[in-house]
Amino acid sequence: MGLLTWKGGTLEAPLPPVLVSCGTLDSPNVLTVAWTGIVNTDPPMTYISVRPERFSFEILRKTGEFVINLPTESLARAIDFCGVRSGRDIDKIDACGLTLLPGETVQTPLVAESPVHLECQITQELPLGSHHMFLARISAVRVDEKYMDETGRLCMEKCRLISYIHGTYYTTGRALGKFGFSVQKKKRPRS
Repeated sequence: MGLLTWKGGTLEAPLPPVLVSCGTLDSPNVLTVAWTGIVNTDPPMTYISVRPERFSFEILRKTGEFVINLPTESLARAIDFCGVRSGRDIDKIDACGLTLLPGETVQTPLVAESPVHLECQITQELPLGSHHMFLARISAVRVDEKYMDETGRLCMEKCRLISYIHGTYYTTGRALGKFGFSVQKKKRPRS
């Protein structure tokens, strides 16, 4: 087996590229973040890592909140655009034809085209070098009803979420098994 050794780097994949909305309905902005994830269950906590030179950085510091909007396949162009353009130079919301909705627990708006929104309140800022991590409590999860089944289960597989792998966007693939499938007992046939 021939393993190559590279110097330490940020090669972890897949990553969830998300549309992060910040600001207020009167003065909103969106940015693309791929460095995000869940860090705690109780209380529910997440993070985003943002470069200090980004336009949204000071907005996040000032307001102390943001919304993570999970993107679908139909939002791939907006995800890419909002990652390469700055809110200093262009209204990315207008340029991408995005619709904003008011938050429930935060002043930050949601991106209506997204199926799932995590409303977040920043609890800590950690300067890490090239990026600062904004650690946040998830104060509400908002879900588009059209992705719910008749039992009230969120059908994430219908959302056609996207991922980012080493410079390329992908849609989610086929299901391989539910959590715990490797240890699940096989059902006995009925007699």
